[in-house]
Amino acid sequence: MARIIPMASSSIKPSLSSLGLSGSARFRTPLSFPSSYSYRRLTLLHRSNAVPRTSKLFRGAGGSIPVSAAGSAAQASTTTKQENVLEWVKKDKRRMLHVVYRVGDLDRTIKFYTECLGMKLLRKRDIPEERYTNAFLGYGPEDSHFVIELTYNYGVDEYDIGAGFGHFGIAVEDVAKTVDLVKAKGGKVTREPGPVKGGKTVIAFVEDPDGYKFELLERGPTPEPLCQVMLRVGDLDRAIEFYEKAFGMELLRKRDNPEYKYTIAMMGYGPEDKSAVLELTYNYGVTEYDKGNAYAQIAIGTDDVYRTAEAIKLCGGKITREPGPLPGIGTKITACLDLDGWKTVFVDNIDFLKELE
Repeated sequence: MARIIPMASSSIKPSLSSLGLSGSARFRTPLSFPSSYSYRRLTLLHRSNAVPRTSKLFRGAGGSIPVSAAGSAAQASTTTKQENVLEWVKKDKRRMLHVVYRVGDLDRTIKFYTECLGMKLLRKRDIPEERYTNAFLGYGPEDSHFVIELTYNYGVDEYDIGAGFGHFGIAVEDVAKTVDLVKAKGGKVTREPGPVKGGKTVIAFVEDPDGYKFELLERGPTPEPLCQVMLRVGDLDRAIEFYEKAFGMELLRKRDNPEYKYTIAMMGYGPEDKSAVLELTYNYGVTEYDKGNAYAQIAIGTDDVYRTAEAIKLCGGKITREPGPLPGIGTKITACLDLDGWKTVFVDNIDFLKELE
C-alpha cells in the first residue's frame, strides 16, 4: 500500500488552508482527532446563609472593597468580555472560502470535475520541495465563490475517506442530463435521478474517481453551484449551538427523518440557493465516526482571526494553530477543531484577497 503523506507544512505557501500538518511526516493510519469537547459553563457557587468572613480588603479608587466583592467584579468583567466577543462573531464578515481534501491522481480528478461537473480549473500550484501539488476548481473566481482545493501528495494514490465525511452538493439545472454526461465519461452513478425521500427536489448521487460522493440537486440558476459540504456529527443540537456561537452561522433549517433514523441541519452565512452551506447530519444512536485521512478542512474568511480564536475557545472548540501571520507570507490565520473533531481554518479577509493577487 502506498505511503500516505499529510499535507505540507504551513511554513511554505501551499494554500491558506492546508495548515498544521508536517510535510515530512509519513503515516498509514487516519488522522486522529478528539471525538468531542465539552462546553465551558460558568457556574455560580451558592453558599449557606451565613455571612462569609472577610478579613482582607482590596483597595481601589473608591476605597476598601472586600476581596469577595473584588472577585465578583472581576468575574463580571470577564463575563462581559466573553459576551462582547460572541456578539462580535455575529457581526463579523464571514464567508466559506474553500474546502480542502486529498486525491490520488490530480489530473484524473481535474478531468472529471471539468468534463462531468462543469467546473473550471482556477489555478494550480506545484511545491516540489514539499512534494505536493494543489489545484483550485470551482464555478467562479475565488474572491466571490466557494471553491474546491485538491491536494496531491507525491506518490500517494489512495486515501481512506472514512465514515464521517458525507458528500459535496452541486446545484444543476438538469440532474438527468448531468447524470447522462457522467455515465458517458465513465463516472459512477450511485443513485439515479429522482425526488428526494419525503420531498420534491430531484436529486442524484455520483462518485468521483477517488470515491468522494457528490449530490446533484436540481435548481434554477444560482450564483453558487458548489452549494454544500455534508459532515456527520455525534450530537446535532450541540453542533448547532457551537456553529451558531463560535462560527456565527445561522441555522437555516432542520429536518428530522425518523423513518430513516437521521436528522439534518443546514448551517451557513446566507440562504441555501445563493451561498454554500454546511449540512450537519446526525444518525440516530451514532456518536462518533472514523474520519479517515482524505478529507481535510473548510476555510472561512474573517475580519479578525484573534477574536475568532477567542470565541472558539469560549465555546469549547480546540485551537490547533494559534492566531497570527504565516511565516514568510504574512497572511493571518487560525485553525481549530469543532466539538466532533472537524477542522476549520479561519483566514483574514484582507490578507486572503492579497494572496489571490
